Amino acid sequence: MQLELMPDTTALLVIDWQERLCAAMPAEVTATATRNATHLLTLSARQGLPVLATEQYPQGLGPTLAPVRELLPCAALPKTSFSAMRDSAAASALREAGRSAVVVVGMETHVCVYQTVRDLVHAGYSVHVPADAVLSRTKENWRRGLALVERAGAVVTTTEAVLFDLLKVGQGEVFKEVSKRIR
Repeated sequence: MQLELMPDTTALLVIDWQERLCAAMPAEVTATATRNATHLLTLSARQGLPVLATEQYPQGLGPTLAPVRELLPCAALPKTSFSAMRDSAAASALREAGRSAVVVVGMETHVCVYQTVRDLVHAGYSVHVPADAVLSRTKENWRRGLALVERAGAVVTTTEAVLFDLLKVGQGEVFKEVSKRIR
């Protein structure tokens, strides 16, 4: 398992950050997690990390939430499998990115995030899951989901830990931008 995140070996995977799913989540948790996801998306753009996003059954759950959608480099891939890795388009896009580590954010922690993480680890990826950038409708499902992803072999971390691990140094324009965003 790759514990250190490197910009040239890491991708960001945004799982099902959709309007109707967000509406079912606790509002304060959704606001915090959305802010954290946008921090990760911004840094990914600045450092050239591949970003892939999925939408679970978009005709029923709606599109990706606007603040997240606006930062995506390409449209989210629709899926019906709970695991993004069991959807051929998403799995192919991730393989084509050629990265060995994946930071996974999204919802729901105990369903789509967990099943995707399990399949990513099984496929040989090093997986990092910022606990403050994944959501479930209930705190218990979120807690159990985090326990499941950790048991599957992922590193449970935080958004700030991921940001600063990818940055490596406390200087430069990207560091200043990230520091300003997280204050």
